[in-house]
Amino acid sequence: MMNGLILAADSALRTLWSEPRASRPNPATLVSELQLSDTERRQAGALMRINHVGEVCAQALYTGQALACKSPALRAQLAEASREETDHLAWTQQRLNDLKDRPSLLNPLWYAGAFAIGFAAGKLGGDQVSLGFVVETERQVEAHLQSHMDLLPAADTASRAIVSQMKADEMAHAQMAMKAGAVELPAPVKSVMKLAAKVMTTVAHRV
Repeated sequence: MMNGLILAADSALRTLWSEPRASRPNPATLVSELQLSDTERRQAGALMRINHVGEVCAQALYTGQALACKSPALRAQLAEASREETDHLAWTQQRLNDLKDRPSLLNPLWYAGAFAIGFAAGKLGGDQVSLGFVVETERQVEAHLQSHMDLLPAADTASRAIVSQMKADEMAHAQMAMKAGAVELPAPVKSVMKLAAKVMTTVAHRV
């Protein structure tokens, strides 16, 4: 338990206060970037800030679930998914820098909330319920990223490339969780998750 707490603290510090490092190439480097107007740049920056918050929450969620997880095999799967989410964190951070924008000022709050949800899901519901949270979270994130593909400026090919790869990875994480034995969450729980996500995206768009 002590080792788990140390790893959880390390994850929080690295996510919130250090420069994330991706293990895969940034998809934005594979496309030709077009010139954006000031309005397009601000719009793209707000959307990528929301996506960055989502990746901060993903790190927290997986860390909380791993701390509560009973199965070593499942813990390893969660760690692998977390590493891919670290790529997303690094890509969105780099894109915010390129757009001359900033991450959300409330990232510590978002992290704490997501960590608490992940830990509670693992402790109170067990591994299958914890995996159910992964499936539902990734489904909602996938839909959210698809909406951003519609909202991002057409000229912002760099952000679009990043969001597209993130969307593919989130689908894979949901499939992993289903194969590992995830249970379907009750409709009221899904509704609460959607409401929480709505609050987060609305606030992070500006703050």
